[in-house]
Amino acid sequence: MQIPYELALGWRYTRAGRATRRNGFISFISGVSMLGIALGVAALIIVLSVMNGFQKEVRDRMLSVVSHIEIFAPQGAALPSLERTLAEAKQNPQVIGAAPFVASQALLARGEDMKGALVRGIDPAREAEVTELAEANAQALAQLVPGEFRVVLGSELARSLGVRRGDAVTLIVPGGQVTPAGVVPRLKQMTVAGTFDSGHYEYDSALVLLHYQDAERLFRLEGPTGVRLKLKDLHEAPKVARELADTLSDHLLIRDWTQQNKTWFSAVQLEKRMMFIILTLIVAVAAFNLVSTLVMTVTDKRADIAILRTLGASPRSIMGIFMVQGAMVGVIGTLGGLALGLGIALNIDVIVPAIEHAFNASFLPKDIYLISKMPSEPQSSDIAPIAVISLILSFVATIYPSWRASRVNPAEALRYE
Repeated sequence: MQIPYELALGWRYTRAGRATRRNGFISFISGVSMLGIALGVAALIIVLSVMNGFQKEVRDRMLSVVSHIEIFAPQGAALPSLERTLAEAKQNPQVIGAAPFVASQALLARGEDMKGALVRGIDPAREAEVTELAEANAQALAQLVPGEFRVVLGSELARSLGVRRGDAVTLIVPGGQVTPAGVVPRLKQMTVAGTFDSGHYEYDSALVLLHYQDAERLFRLEGPTGVRLKLKDLHEAPKVARELADTLSDHLLIRDWTQQNKTWFSAVQLEKRMMFIILTLIVAVAAFNLVSTLVMTVTDKRADIAILRTLGASPRSIMGIFMVQGAMVGVIGTLGGLALGLGIALNIDVIVPAIEHAFNASFLPKDIYLISKMPSEPQSSDIAPIAVISLILSFVATIYPSWRASRVNPAEALRYE
């Protein structure tokens, strides 16, 4: 099959400088443009992949403590019917686990030290159905027996109070008792059955776990305040929450995991957008270097253009030749950037430790950051737009120089040849 001469000439002009050593400077500028596009595309892929990795790491640690969906009664009251709510929630095909809970706030005291705490009453037998935290700390949670008033504390909370397993702490719950001497806060001495480390400071520094029946007694409730659910696909949580709002018979509130940490996820998405825009400008600068490259090429090839025009080439064909030349640079640069970016992003767990070893440095010290290894997760939803934008910018950059080439007057171009 015969190749269109526009494509053949465009490809020949792209590599002519390297083959014949003529017009080396033009070829050099073309190579710099190609390299700039490749580095810009690679930087975009690497940065967004690392940001995706950090987001996934934090999200997984967060979801080891919180459930995908929470169903709870308004104002912290007990559920009207726990069994009915559990049965109706499990009818949704996405729901694979359900467990009751009691949620409230209190003060935890040890001597003169006092800390605010998020108290969560759980059913140790069912908690493993909804969170990974229960699986990782099954031995400690098994100590939560109804009537024993034992608690499992977050590691940071236990460290700040200076307590360990077997120590006694005092839980001060809201809503005091009215006595002749005035309102006296309700206190209960609890025994520390163990600690947990979720890797998420917000929960490790404030969360207190105890048996939900003990929590009902402490907070004077007639039953659990809510139900926690685990789904087959965590990304379906908003959709499932809307479906449950239509199917649950009682007047209950529903909250999915994206709403519980909405501010954090919004901040991460905004960061990703800004990084995408900033790094896309690098690709744009490299792509528009093609303008100077093609302008110089058109100036150098004026005689060739004139000869082609006299042989019957149309202005559209001349424009196509130089657009092919610029597009080739963009395509090669984009493909090179994709290969480089994906190569680094997929092997960042090997590359970063090698750099740290070579320079005797640590990018993520364990004593400062919760994550000690550089995570990376390339996603096609990021990579595809990067490649498309790079190709579009490269194509747009070729339009004006190619149009100028098509406007060259053969008589004027050959006057001094």
